[in-house]
Amino acid sequence: MKNTRVEFRLILMTILIVLIDSCSGGSTSERSDNITKKTSSRLSFVFSKGADVSWLPQMEATGYKFYDADGTQRDCLQLLKDRGMNTIRLRVWVNPSNDKINGHCSVAETVVMAVRAKKMGMRIMIDFHYSDTWADPEHQKKPLAWENHSFVELQKDVFKHTYDVLATLKSAGVTPEWVQIGNEIPSGMLWPEGSISNWSQLAQLLNKGYDATKTIDPAIKVIVHIDQGNNNARFRWFFDKAKANNVKYDVIGMSYYPYWLKSDYTATILNLQNNLKDMVSRYGKEVMVVEVGGDYTLEQNTKNMLTAVIKAVKAVPNNKGLGVIYWEPQGEKSWSGYQLNAWKSNGKPSLALDAFKN
Repeated sequence: MKNTRVEFRLILMTILIVLIDSCSGGSTSERSDNITKKTSSRLSFVFSKGADVSWLPQMEATGYKFYDADGTQRDCLQLLKDRGMNTIRLRVWVNPSNDKINGHCSVAETVVMAVRAKKMGMRIMIDFHYSDTWADPEHQKKPLAWENHSFVELQKDVFKHTYDVLATLKSAGVTPEWVQIGNEIPSGMLWPEGSISNWSQLAQLLNKGYDATKTIDPAIKVIVHIDQGNNNARFRWFFDKAKANNVKYDVIGMSYYPYWLKSDYTATILNLQNNLKDMVSRYGKEVMVVEVGGDYTLEQNTKNMLTAVIKAVKAVPNNKGLGVIYWEPQGEKSWSGYQLNAWKSNGKPSLALDAFKN
């Protein structure tokens, strides 16, 4: 009965498209092409629900075990997939240390993890930090190997690093669906040359990452990502500057962490929803919440927050809201020290992750 209903809806959809196209004129062949394209677009869209699990290889290497609700030991990725997730996001650093928490995520390690996730049917997002460790609004330190490079050399560095990582992934059978050029960059990246004090240079660096990505595969969607997804003024300021400086990108990426905003999600969720829609209408881009998280001790509240965030992104018109990614849900507190994970001390996933099942 369910399949019959789906087929019936598709028939109705096709008829509606025919009527719309016939009213708008054009030849029979043009209308036929439009029907095919529009129907294909509607049928091919799949909302992304996922997790950044870049700590996972190190967790496993230190002997951390993951368990299902019934106590059965399971692969962490399978546990996430069972809870409705279809996407894995992985950060990549240039020349990282071997520190358990603040290192790893090398090119080689990222490729191994991406191949593993793809074999499980997951979609892949690669997050370029362009640093040897964390890059975020307060930290955008150049890789040590690039430290004394001129701006011209930095542009070449960004292109080559981006291209080499993606080429290595492609040769291993993985072409990411999305690539982030920089991580949480409201203050720029590759300081000081790429800071927001010189938008022209920041734009050139971002465009080198874009160009390298599209050289590998034009179908890869390039994300530019800043934090505080509820803060419309912040986003308008940044992306107005990006537009004025001809930054090339496909998707506006947002972080949303009510915990760091020091308020319950109910105080800012409407602002997030409005900002998502405003970004689409103002810049004509797609949008995605590429990082989200809640206090692991507040399982029901975090589940409610995730449900609301997913609903807000899905409410963006014309399927322009692409998905929601939880940042390190498996990073259990005793191992990572991270408060906003979504895992229990007994190695089992939190109830909060059930929000991704729907």
